Amino acid sequence: MKKIIIFTLTTILLLSAVACTRKSAAKTAGNIELIIFAAASMTETLEEISGLYAEASPNVTLVFNFDSSGTLKTQIQEGADCDLFISAGIRQVDQLDITSSPNVNTEGLDFILEASRINLLENKVALVVPEGNPKSVGSFYDLAEKLKSGSILMAMGNSDVPVGQYTQMIFEYFRLNEVALSISGVLTYGTNVKEVTTQVVEASVDCGIVYSTDAFSAGLEIIDTATLEMCGQVIYPAAVLKTSKNSGAAQAFLDYLTGDEAITVFRKVGFSPAFTER
Repeated sequence: MKKIIIFTLTTILLLSAVACTRKSAAKTAGNIELIIFAAASMTETLEEISGLYAEASPNVTLVFNFDSSGTLKTQIQEGADCDLFISAGIRQVDQLDITSSPNVNTEGLDFILEASRINLLENKVALVVPEGNPKSVGSFYDLAEKLKSGSILMAMGNSDVPVGQYTQMIFEYFRLNEVALSISGVLTYGTNVKEVTTQVVEASVDCGIVYSTDAFSAGLEIIDTATLEMCGQVIYPAAVLKTSKNSGAAQAFLDYLTGDEAITVFRKVGFSPAFTER
């Protein structure tokens, strides 16, 4: 009788252990890690949205890589794991999209899942100054005159960074020669928009050109915003990558970013939807 009881208890314990193991394995199998490559200017908003999405989809872990869109594009091209790419400029996505003009996608790269691509958000290019505006910069027109006279030091993004490319368009609008300005010592550069923003916050420069959303997040004073004539629309495209191991989950998160909950977060800092709202 004693042997039967011991055998029965042992069997129950073994069955329980197997059940727990299977339950744990099932739980692990249901967990998904999504790798999101996103423009540095989206850092604060996507980190906030991440907390909200954890409640909506607790089995999905979002892992962010924030940097300049040009750097992110290069990392994707070189084989970095990425499920979803959100760029601060259309060019960087076009350069990975086989359906884009060969004049832009010069290497014939084919990373973008075409059906997933959307224009997600719109931003504004802003002229910002440190606290107190020590050089009394009044507008983009005033900026152009002060740059010509060499009386200010301005921070801008590198040429491979979307915010830097928009700045170059503004220079062209005002017929400013960037090379000449750089040689004269009135320009400093940042590898992404956050570096430019930091230079202004720390007052190591007299002004800088960033996005309105970065100015809001950093508490910087916006002196002026660029018009369509100066630099065109500032569109943030997004797309799931063909190389994604979790394309369904990546698409679900992208869909969530177009919903009311996420858009409310984006709007708080100055983004606006670039797609037709539902």
